[in-house]
Amino acid sequence: MFIKQFYTSCLSEAAYYIESEGEVAIIDPLRDTEEYIKLAKENNAGIKYIFETHFHADFVSGHIDLSKQTGAPIIYGPGAITSYDVHNAKDNEIFKLGKITIQVLHTPGHTLESSCYLLCDENDKPHAIFTGDTLFVGDVGRPDLSSGNMTSAELAGIMYETIQTKILPLADDVIVYPAHGAGSSCGKSMGPETFSTIGEQKKNNYALQPQTKEEFVAAVIDGLSVPPKYFAINAQINMQGYTSLDTVKQKGLTPLSLADFKKLKDDDVLILDTRHAIVFTQGFIPGSIFIGLEGRFAEWAGSLLSFDKPMILVTEPGKEEETVVRLSRVGFDKIQGYLTSGFDTWKNAGETVDLIIDVEADELAMDMPHDPNLVVVDVRRETEFADGHIAGAQNLPLNEMNDVLNLSHFEDNQNLYVHCAGGYRSVIAASLLKREGTHNLRNVLGGWGKIKDQKTIKVEKEASVLN
Repeated sequence: MFIKQFYTSCLSEAAYYIESEGEVAIIDPLRDTEEYIKLAKENNAGIKYIFETHFHADFVSGHIDLSKQTGAPIIYGPGAITSYDVHNAKDNEIFKLGKITIQVLHTPGHTLESSCYLLCDENDKPHAIFTGDTLFVGDVGRPDLSSGNMTSAELAGIMYETIQTKILPLADDVIVYPAHGAGSSCGKSMGPETFSTIGEQKKNNYALQPQTKEEFVAAVIDGLSVPPKYFAINAQINMQGYTSLDTVKQKGLTPLSLADFKKLKDDDVLILDTRHAIVFTQGFIPGSIFIGLEGRFAEWAGSLLSFDKPMILVTEPGKEEETVVRLSRVGFDKIQGYLTSGFDTWKNAGETVDLIIDVEADELAMDMPHDPNLVVVDVRRETEFADGHIAGAQNLPLNEMNDVLNLSHFEDNQNLYVHCAGGYRSVIAASLLKREGTHNLRNVLGGWGKIKDQKTIKVEKEASVLN
């Protein structure tokens, strides 16, 4: 028996490759499936099953493409309704894989069709459980993403029964392999580890402690942040199907001459620049939106960009395919191509260039007492802001900046100093503000990490939010 976890950090997503006696099962594959096929080929094995734990909301699964490429059936748990062929497994149905077995455990709560997969070894002993978004390290899946006509509290109540009847009875030594780790918006307090054991979770996971259903429901739904806007879109894509990744890549990897790029630009397409933040601020094509590959790229793209508009790319040369693939993971299929040789083509042709002024935290500290029109715009999350911020700063969380109304309330005479925690989100925010016509702004390098060390800057907290 061989198990490999494929962990994708920028999405905090885990897919799994399970092999026994030349037969392979893949659980929750990403849209780019080459790694699974390559590993199976290297091991002289064949992919027999593709298991889906639920309709994912935070990424587009590779299940359809992988099934077409291998002939392996797509398996969901009970109640999953799709627009393509799947095998809807019954609760407790068993699938044989070489010398091992995989048992379906219907575990509604995160979603109604959510299911876990219990792997038993050659001796029929439970070895590991692949929990999807039902159980994480330190958390359980949020119950507010796909509940049909049910409230979050009602679905959390169902999750309580799932935990009591399907998870807690498992032996302490059973390994827990979840679909996500820390940073994912599918839960609220995941630990840093990407796997655990049932025993460890019984000790340390708040949701697995002895408690009444009412206490469980209150604990699970308390403090849930608003889910990213693309979650509903991705869940729908996973239910209805999608264009093959090969087709998306064929179109998205079209090299565009300067003339072709300018023509598309004039047709009101989105221009996405994925270069590093420090490079972007020094010069970019006017109207571009920055989301750098170095951060949680796909997540921010899904949260901030329109899925309805076509898109053209400006990337670091050689990063075009990575950009297209990572965009496709969250459902962007309307990529029209990329500017050949990147930003240098634009700049060297003498075209108009925009920029964002970077300032150090100590420059902000020096400017604040002398500029009555200075406005600090803090684009961190509300809880980050509440835990410590510059006195008088405006909190405009980046995830709320997909609403144009939130970008247009500043006065023309205001001088905006934009910052986040470390400098990545603030450049995204500055590019969005620039695109909407706000140009008197500066990006604070190092963000709050540097600002909080400035002794002349008054900081405060919001106790009402933190309590």
